Order: sequence, then C-alpha cells, then structure tokens
Amino acid sequence: MNATVTVRLGDKADREFVLDLGRRIATSSVSAVRIAKYDDVIHSFERLAEFVYGRRHDLLIAEENGERVGFLLLLYDVPDEVTLTDQAFVAYTAVEPFARGRGAGRAMLDAADARARTHGLKYVSLMVTEDNAPARALYERAGYLTERRMMTKALDLG
Repeated sequence: MNATVTVRLGDKADREFVLDLGRRIATSSVSAVRIAKYDDVIHSFERLAEFVYGRRHDLLIAEENGERVGFLLLLYDVPDEVTLTDQAFVAYTAVEPFARGRGAGRAMLDAADARARTHGLKYVSLMVTEDNAPARALYERAGYLTERRMMTKALDLG
C-alpha cells in the first residue's frame, strides 16, 4: 500500500466529487451478460447515491498527497437479505483510474471494516460484477468470501 494514501470521513463538500467520479466509472459495474445504455447506467448510479445519502451511512474518501482519489459508500441499515443479520454494506466503491493499484481501494476497505466495528457489526458485505477481476481480487485479498452468486440468463425473444 502507498504510505501517502489516507482515508477520512466525507461530508457534503465531497458529494460533487462522488457524483463526478461515480458517473465516470459507472460502466465498470456493467456485466458483459447485459446490454446497457450509457444514460441508464449513469441514472442508476445517481439513484444509488441518492438512496445512500437518504439512509444511515458513511462516506469514506481516499486521498493521496491531499488529492481525492476515491470514495466508498457504506450503509448501516441494510441487513442481509436471507438471514436478516445486521451488517455494514458497501454500496459503491470507486477509485480514479490514474490512482488504481496504489492502495486507495484497500485503505478504504480497511476503513470500512473499522467503521463497521465501531457500530458493533460483525459483517461487511458487498457485491461485485463477475467481470471486474481486479476488484474481485482486491476484495479477496481483503478477506471477502463469495457467499452467493447472482446468475442471469439472456433470453432470445426472436
């Protein structure tokens, strides 16, 4: 990890950064299984951000040498859908393309773990697109395990 990466709690002044970065990288969340319109993907991200900001959450901001390079949106009121176990849920993570591989993602995950612990939560969960191998590898290195899989079948409407 790059020693110059720090993570802090975000505030309202960081929201435009979150929207800007999220819009720029939102298509990385699209699976090759689905055909998606760019505008729909952007709208979906904007709706997610609005949903998170309306709930109990933390915004974590990664900085490298004082420059914002990433964010993580962490929800506290979304229990596991099967067991209803309380958990922290990583709703979205983004790192500037130029800053990837330098420790910002891992630093935010570690900060999310610490925040979850302060809330007395034993689990942190997230979802990742199967095609996003770099993110999956990061999550696995950080100790995340695959708990469930969403499987999709494209139908021929021909």
